[in-house]
Amino acid sequence: MTRGARAVVVRPSFRVRGGGADPEARLEEAKGLALAIGLAVADAIIVPIREARAGTLFGEGQIQNIFATCEMEQAELVIVDGSLTAIQQRNLEEKLKRKVIDRTGLILEIFGERAATAEGRLQVELAHLDYQAGRLVRSWTHLERQRGGFGFLGGPGETQIEADRRMIRDRMARLRRELEQVRRTRGLHRSRREKAPWPVIALVGYTNAGKSTLFNHLTGAGVMAEDLLFATLDPTMRRIRLPGVEKAILSDTVGFISDLPTQLVAAFRATLEEVTAADVIVHVRDIANPDSLAQKRQVLEVLEELGLIEGEGAVPTIPIVEAWNKWDLLPPDRAEELQAQISAHPDEVIVPLSALTGGGCDELLAAVARLLTAGARPHEFTVPVSDGQRIAWLYAHGEVMADEDGGEDERGPLRRLTVRLEPRELGRFARL
Repeated sequence: MTRGARAVVVRPSFRVRGGGADPEARLEEAKGLALAIGLAVADAIIVPIREARAGTLFGEGQIQNIFATCEMEQAELVIVDGSLTAIQQRNLEEKLKRKVIDRTGLILEIFGERAATAEGRLQVELAHLDYQAGRLVRSWTHLERQRGGFGFLGGPGETQIEADRRMIRDRMARLRRELEQVRRTRGLHRSRREKAPWPVIALVGYTNAGKSTLFNHLTGAGVMAEDLLFATLDPTMRRIRLPGVEKAILSDTVGFISDLPTQLVAAFRATLEEVTAADVIVHVRDIANPDSLAQKRQVLEVLEELGLIEGEGAVPTIPIVEAWNKWDLLPPDRAEELQAQISAHPDEVIVPLSALTGGGCDELLAAVARLLTAGARPHEFTVPVSDGQRIAWLYAHGEVMADEDGGEDERGPLRRLTVRLEPRELGRFARL
């Protein structure tokens, strides 16, 4: 099946389950996932489920309604925004007479298309093989449902050897070895950065929250930034300057999403390890999204899995700044309400901004700089006016609190500067 194929998106809604994301919001997200892979969403429906059927998930009447919708909309594909077992997927395909994929398969398809680096492709292929290994019974009789390599949505059937359990197991072992080498290489790069006096700032957040747009605005980079889920997958790093910090490294990471397939969580752990090495984490939130709070919980769950949030009090082990993005899309009354929330939590670092217009970005950089220089202490220096290099260095690497006339000595006119510097910057200045 090619891009542009018509699809019906079905969101199962379990009546007995309380809390969680709003079904309408989850349905919109599922439609976004389908659009991200180039499908045409013919219809999207919520199907309430009191009790899941072991063989089909849905009841017979619900399956007939889905079938009727597909016939009316001339849809070729059914996307179930949930997890399906291999048996459920096979039975639904037989009853609906169409290809059926679940949320995991759809996300894997998106990741397979978007991964640009060798590491990203390795991670996606490993995740797919892990997912496919439990569906070999189905694959032997439905080989035409898979694209060459590791896709779900179309093309000629894969060869028998790719569906063989032993070959999959061997291939997965090779991929894990290659990813371990990538992890070691990334660790070496991290150790080099740690030896250099440059702090690392990691952007994290729910997919489509605006991380890449913010990254581009702060760095002038050309990272793909579109109104699509998972517009970018591979991490990107660029140098930026902050007030009182001459150089810092800004890292844009893969977006998180609710119910991210466990295969992908494991496969992308090497990439997410970049977050664990950060000095400050900037959590970018789409504050205009009505489901923003549920999205925040999903991100914090992933950070907790990485060991970045500990204890019952959810205490972060790395300072976290919340960037409330898309502030310009809020109606005035909602903006006032949220501004009151910010004022009510002075212990949290929250910055409203718009990555698209740039409004609030300077305040974000200043907030990050304050966290990075929290250990800085004021020091007084007397520097000859003629030594412009050392004076400029102090302005570039510290916060100049006072710059006064320091009289004269044998070196000529002097300047007396009071500058807040971190211990490592003080040591560097002493070596100049």
